[in-house]
Amino acid sequence: MSDRGALADQWERVKDRLRAEIGDASFRHWVHGAEPAGFDDGEVQLVVPNRMQRDRVRNQYADRIRALWSRENPAVVTVDVVVAKIATPPALPPGNDSSDALPALPGALALETVTLEGPVDPLGDGGRGGQAFATVIDGKGDPFAAIAGQLDPRFTFDNFVQGKSNELALAAARRVAESATVTFNPLFLYGGVGLGKTHLMHAIAHEIRRRTPGRRVLYMSAEKFMYQFIRALRFKDTMAFKELFRSVDVLMIDDVQFISGKDSTQEEFFHTFNALVDQNHQVIISADKSPSDLDGMEDRLKSRLGWGLVADIHPTNYELRLGILHARCDQVGLSVPGKVLEFLAHKITSNVRELEGALNRLAAHAQLVGREITVEVAQDLLTDLLRANDRRVTIEEIQKKVAEHYTVRVSDMYSSRRSRSVARPRQVAMYLSKRLTSKSLPEIGKKFGGRDHTTVMHAVKKVEELIGADPVFAEDVDLLRRMLES
Repeated sequence: MSDRGALADQWERVKDRLRAEIGDASFRHWVHGAEPAGFDDGEVQLVVPNRMQRDRVRNQYADRIRALWSRENPAVVTVDVVVAKIATPPALPPGNDSSDALPALPGALALETVTLEGPVDPLGDGGRGGQAFATVIDGKGDPFAAIAGQLDPRFTFDNFVQGKSNELALAAARRVAESATVTFNPLFLYGGVGLGKTHLMHAIAHEIRRRTPGRRVLYMSAEKFMYQFIRALRFKDTMAFKELFRSVDVLMIDDVQFISGKDSTQEEFFHTFNALVDQNHQVIISADKSPSDLDGMEDRLKSRLGWGLVADIHPTNYELRLGILHARCDQVGLSVPGKVLEFLAHKITSNVRELEGALNRLAAHAQLVGREITVEVAQDLLTDLLRANDRRVTIEEIQKKVAEHYTVRVSDMYSSRRSRSVARPRQVAMYLSKRLTSKSLPEIGKKFGGRDHTTVMHAVKKVEELIGADPVFAEDVDLLRRMLES
């Protein structure tokens, strides 16, 4: 079988069967990214990105892969798993400074494709070209000014409203900002959209600069980090890039999930991260998921990101949303009746950004039209937001999503099967039904094959115990909850 296309097609079918057997989570962690490199004398060679993945696939999945592949092609006798070699990138052609003329860089240093809309100048030099990091090379000016992200003056600790859902993240952020030594490295903040991650990142930077103006703090988005790295490759200026990023005292990267799947950027970020930690310099990261749930991120980088303190920012509760609205009114000098603020806190539960957006819309309406802000005005003016937040998760949706996640049938949710592979997902679905819907225990039991309410109580208690005892299981359930609430 010399046809690589046929080999790839067979591998796709083998992967589909293997995923159905081992589940999506195990497949994503260990098999995703493996690719067939060749077939010779009855042996298929699979290439994986790192040694950890090679060892796991060899020890746990290779025999099953061989069995499944032999069904596709009886000539397959064995499967070997090897680590991909990193190719050295070729030099750019001399005198060529056009991005169209860039050669493809193989292996781990291949340039990622970035799609931009509109006349964007991500490199910060107005399209002039030339050396990527001249400010560092010639020693003139602030070496970070051209690439650092802008800090929002409103995003300080004083303006951050504390609640149970964000107390750990806030306490950790304050400790990092106020401490003269590195307490945990990195600090990794994660949570959904609009819950305050960026606010805390900006607050840390403001506080460090206020307390110790001499410390070199560099805050930027992961997207901009990638742009700067690509620019350094383009202008053959990677040494200056490395010197710049590894000379900071505090490196802050926002939305690190942006570099998921971007192999060359991850490679450089990995080495930058290690260099800073080795020098005992502070690294602070934010993302929309925990390190272990970042799809498309190398295992070794996931491991490094989870080294220090990982702090989750949970969705807000009613009290916190109401506190945020009151604080926002105080900041801008806006007078809004308490009943209106309570109405907004009850109705807009998705994220803080939408909540503040609703308040801003009401304030603008009152100023431009001159009408008093009432609950009725809010209902009329915010129809689209209220309709979007009125969506309720159903038990049927929960059953379908959980069955999908654990690779069981939806019918297993209400069947009489008691094997652990079915019973555990069913218990998780019952637990989420209790947490995410307003249905009573008997109503939930009825949706799960007419089970008694005591069965639902037992399932909820069992899942709560497992969440407390098993961090991996807890992350799994939390991921399901977020997917259902999004």
